[in-house]
Parts: sequence; structure tokens; C-alpha cells
Amino acid sequence: MARIIPIRGLRYNPMFVDDLSLVVTPPYDVIDEEAQNRYYERHPYNIIRLEYNRVYPEDNTQNNRYTRAAATFRDWRARGVFVREDKPALYLYEQEFERGGRSYRRRGFFGAIRLEPYSTGTVRPHEETLPHAKRDRYNLLRACRANFSPIFGLYAEKELETVQILAAAAGIRPAVEFRDEGGQTHRLWPVTDPQTINRVLIILERYPVFIADGHHRYETALAYKEACNAPGLQNCALIVLVSVYDPGLVILPTHRLVKSPRSSALPDFLTALEQYFEVIPAAGDLPAFLSELGRRPKHSFGLYARTGQFYLLSLKTGTDLDRLMPADRSPSWRQLDVSVLHHLVFEKVLGLGRAQWAGEEYLKYTREEEGALARVDAGEFDYAFFLNPPGVEELVAVAEEGERMPQKSTYFFPKLSTGLVINAFD
Repeated sequence: MARIIPIRGLRYNPMFVDDLSLVVTPPYDVIDEEAQNRYYERHPYNIIRLEYNRVYPEDNTQNNRYTRAAATFRDWRARGVFVREDKPALYLYEQEFERGGRSYRRRGFFGAIRLEPYSTGTVRPHEETLPHAKRDRYNLLRACRANFSPIFGLYAEKELETVQILAAAAGIRPAVEFRDEGGQTHRLWPVTDPQTINRVLIILERYPVFIADGHHRYETALAYKEACNAPGLQNCALIVLVSVYDPGLVILPTHRLVKSPRSSALPDFLTALEQYFEVIPAAGDLPAFLSELGRRPKHSFGLYARTGQFYLLSLKTGTDLDRLMPADRSPSWRQLDVSVLHHLVFEKVLGLGRAQWAGEEYLKYTREEEGALARVDAGEFDYAFFLNPPGVEELVAVAEEGERMPQKSTYFFPKLSTGLVINAFD
């Protein structure tokens, strides 16, 4: 199945950077302008200068965010800011964090994955992607010829033997340990023993890889490989692999802000929803509302309108989704909460088509729950829709049937750290 390859990764040289919390960032797609500026100011060697360089009004084809990132990367390497691993390695990676009053530990490992088209079935997507993000990542990859941030991949190994083998070889003391700005602890152990690596790779050969985060990066890397048509590390992409059965794997929901293309009063909208859903006004504040949503049965959603009123929407008992949902979709896709919301509410009731989904005028994705209410109250959007998180088994079922969930269906928490290991193509 999917082929995983050890790499001689580049890592920050402790002589230049002794505290990695000052130079790493989350993935680029969760960094806004305020955070970008904060990372620039935090340290002169912060990875933001490579992964998500600033844009300036005077940028042109010769001098832009991508050419500046490439020049900075060359300079840092020449001055020894990064050092390359002596031997090919898999990097055991551990994140400790808290969520909802509970402590978690998620364990996986860095390596490289051989790039293959989705049609082979060895690497399987689970979400649809947006073209503008792929253009951005392609330009960066072409300029720098390196992966600064990893794809987040999942594989279905119940026994968790791979991380146990790596942990046994890694020893107790990590090569890297720090606490980031969000209070999460990161630890990294390079494992270079060939016999240990071979044992892990043999196990991994049984499993396909499901992309959890980083669809744009994988598809960009694949396009770059095909454009280069050359052997070597261009045929691989940096990845962190975590078992879907890891007890620290946490998925959070991504909510929706919607502007209706159809002018209608709230009572008319609620009446239209009642053909599919039980519509129940909810009392209390936002935390109580979300808590109640979490206790509702499958195919339940939260709705907030500009009146300041919360509503709980639950699919009516006995509703035949196989009849209502698109016939050309798989049973697993038709049963997803996010598919039901998009098809029955956005398409059928509100009249939002796919072209409108792709932009941000009518539909925007957010994890900011309080912020979603504020944007509705301010009149930027008509409604906020809140979802419960999908289960990992739903993601896997959809991917195994060769389908993709709608955009922004999942949010894996916490995000992987950018800048811990770099995969340079030379």
C-alpha cells in the first residue's frame, strides 16, 4: 500500500535556536495577518519567513513572497541555521495537550510518503479542496524545493505497534522538547536504527494512508512531481502519520456562516426548514446551547439568527435520506451530518450552489463560536450553523468508498507544528 520513506531531515541548529517555541508555527492555513506579524516579531529565524512570507504592494514576478522565502532558505542553510540528520530517520513525535478538561497524548512520526495519484488507492483524500490554496502552495514548493510543514496522515493500525517500536528504540530523553504558545508540549526523537525503521515500514505496507490535513499540500506536491518528471525526493512529501486508533486523536467541528441569496424573513426560513427538521427554540447562552447540541441525535444542528435566538434542528424521525440525498453519492457520504446540512439546508432551502460554496461571499467556515455570533449580529451573515464533530470512522468510511467530504468538514486538534522537521529535495 502506501510507501513511507525515512529522510535525512533538516532541523534547527541549537547553536542558533535553543528554544523551538520561538521559531515554530501552526500550519499556514490557520495563520491570519495578526498571527503572521506576531511570528515575524517573535524571532528572526521564525519559520513564518519560509512557510508564509509576507506580501507587499510592490511585489512582482522577480521579487515576491515565494522568491523571498527561497532566498531566506538558502541563506539560513548556508549559515548553518539548519542542520541535516546524519542518517535517514523516522521521527517519533508526541504532543500533549488539554481539551475540555481532559489531558491527551497523541503520538505519531515524521517521514516522507511516496507520491501517487489518488486513483491507486494507496493515498486517500477525505475532503474537497479549493484551487487558490493549491496555487499558493505550488508556487512556494517550486521556489524553495522543500516541504516546511507536514501532511497529516492517518492509518488504521489497531495494535499501535509502529509507535511502540519507535518509542522503544528512541529512549526516554527526546532530542526536542518545548511548550508552545497554546500550552501544548511537543517532543521529538529521531530514530535512525535501520532494523527498527525496517520493522515499522513492513507494518505500514499493510495500510493505505488517509489524509487528515494537508490535501492542498499533497495535491500540490503531486503536481510538482509530475511537472518535474524526475526521480528523487521530488517524488515524496513530508508527512506525520498517526493511527486512527491513537487515544489522543481529537476531531473538532468547523461551523458555517451563511448569507442567504434569497431574501426571506426568519419565520419563512424556519417554516421551510420544517419540511425536513424538527425546529426547536433553545434557551440559555452559547455554552449551554452547544452542550445541548452535543447531546442531540445524529443529523442535528445549531442555528443562530440575527434576532439573538438559538434554534436546534434535528432531522425528522423516519426521514429517508437515501431518497432525499444525491443518488450518485455513497451511503456513507449521504449519512454525514455535514452532507445533510449542505444538501438539504444550503442547496434545497437556501438555494446555495457549488459555485457559491467555493467563494467566501455566501459561505464562510469558522471555529470561532463567539465570533460567529458577533458576525451575524453585525449583519455580515444571516445565519450561523453549528455542527457536532464527525467521527474518525466516518472519515475512513467515506475515503474508502472513494469519496470526499465537503470542504472544512473536520478540524484535527491540535495542529501539527511547522518547522520541527524540513524535507529538502536536494
